[in-house]
Amino acid sequence: MSTTRMPALFLGHGSPMNVLEDNRYTQTWQQLGATLPRPRAILAVSAHWYTRGTAVTAMNNPRTIHDFGGFPQALFDVRYPAPGSPELAQQVIDLLAPVAVHADQEWGFDHGSWGVLAKMYPEADIPVVQLSIDATKPAEWHYALGQKLALLRDEGVMIVASGNVVHNLRMLRWQGAETAYPWADNFDQHVRENLDFQGEAADHPLVNFMQHPDAQLANPTPEHYLPLLYILGARAADEAISIPVEGMEMGAISMMSVQIG
Repeated sequence: MSTTRMPALFLGHGSPMNVLEDNRYTQTWQQLGATLPRPRAILAVSAHWYTRGTAVTAMNNPRTIHDFGGFPQALFDVRYPAPGSPELAQQVIDLLAPVAVHADQEWGFDHGSWGVLAKMYPEADIPVVQLSIDATKPAEWHYALGQKLALLRDEGVMIVASGNVVHNLRMLRWQGAETAYPWADNFDQHVRENLDFQGEAADHPLVNFMQHPDAQLANPTPEHYLPLLYILGARAADEAISIPVEGMEMGAISMMSVQIG
């Protein structure tokens, strides 16, 4: 029996308020959930689980984590009660060997994962496992993990990575928010132009993203960028790659989403 290879997605999640709002980004996430092949399970990679070492949620019923402050109570009231999958967690642990992956019983779904999945699959009826991002490892290492995880795509598992390719909260524009900083536009364009790179990871401009002159301003810390490397690593040679939606919010947050397959 042949299984459809699942797409892999990087979704620019932006503000947690997108959970409560109806805009072109959230409409795109809804459309992806409605039109893509339905996965049997989802592996989420979120910028907001940034750890020392690698972990994967391995519980049956992960909690909804409200890892933010200063937002309306309605946002804290949202729950995303998707089941976990200890079986998929174990499969991830096996696939990533010899990397040591901790079977986590504490974390759950942070807003980087449930914030987008609540729009894609509002019924919360697809099992979800979340993988942490090891803060101690270089970019090429994260890309290599994506390559190892690619096998899951042929087994009905959709990889949904979530972050922002430009993410500088200190430089947010509260006035004139519709105008992006030149450095933000430049780095965003660099990502767009190099998504389809075919070659070795060591030569990939998006793996070597810190070589770009605007990288430090675009990503003062790398955790929101690194999820992109997981889906680029999971891409097969010559596989279709597209941008379902893009835009720059408050001058310094890129909402670009990327679809593999």
